[in-house]
Amino acid sequence: MSTVNTMRAISQDVLGGPEVLKEVQVERPAPRPNEVLVRVRAAGVNPTDWKHRATGGFLGEPPFVLGWDVSGVVEATGIGVALFQPGDEVFGMLRYPFGHGSHAEYVTAPARFFALKPSGIDHTQAGALPLVSLTAWQALTEQANLRPGQRVLIHAAAGGVGHVAVQIAKALGAYVIGTASAGKHDFLRGIGVDEAIDYRGVDFTEAVRDVDVVLDTIGGETAVRSLRVLRPGGVVVSILPVGSDEFPEEAERLGVRAVRMLVDADHAGMTAIADLVEAGKLRATIAETFPLADAAKAHALGDTGRTTGKLVLLVD
Repeated sequence: MSTVNTMRAISQDVLGGPEVLKEVQVERPAPRPNEVLVRVRAAGVNPTDWKHRATGGFLGEPPFVLGWDVSGVVEATGIGVALFQPGDEVFGMLRYPFGHGSHAEYVTAPARFFALKPSGIDHTQAGALPLVSLTAWQALTEQANLRPGQRVLIHAAAGGVGHVAVQIAKALGAYVIGTASAGKHDFLRGIGVDEAIDYRGVDFTEAVRDVDVVLDTIGGETAVRSLRVLRPGGVVVSILPVGSDEFPEEAERLGVRAVRMLVDADHAGMTAIADLVEAGKLRATIAETFPLADAAKAHALGDTGRTTGKLVLLVD
């Protein structure tokens, strides 16, 4: 067990498969001015976690502690924090990509990265939401300016970002088309998808027309091909920030917009997400939960690419 000055965390010394993840004892952080120390109760595991574990991604070489999603309890506040006080239940996303570290017993971050956890959901649910919800919210509201009555196509609509984006788009009044394998179509209809497309059996560029917004969660050729289903002036927002020049060049040729984005920590966004949760319009589907010590098992399941919804680590 950790002492008062240390804490358990999931770290790695080398890049590789899930087996490189180890539980370690590290120094417990202290909040600086404008920061809060949060005792983590639940933390989502996202595709960006297993990609960084395997490749280093933006973070380079380990050692590092992964994790961006947080739901927990404010343990202490730094000088100047007025938003929260010790004992408050909060949820939020650490600064992406370099604020990582939530797969641990405690984490510090600027207070404005958090919002009060909605009282109607538990920490597991709240810990699943921040990164995927902020990604979808920023893509659909800030980049696409999605408005009621517009048509939106969401790729991999049963995935972590996708199933949350469907609910946010519906809450914004859109007509939602979602791609997923046929076995997940009942799930899609259950979360509000108006039209489900089996990407394995159907070419979406032939099945879909006159879309205002596409949320691309896959990247590569999918992003480029998605431009062809847009109405003039429409937009494809890709949450994969790197790729070929063909994406913007094809958009310019077709008279549409191509946007690549990374999610960013956002108090206003987290507050909007909390409001949607409180209104009963947004809920994460939990594929499976794991104790913190079993993070490697969560990563192994994530590596399959077959989960519906979110994987969450629970911290005692």
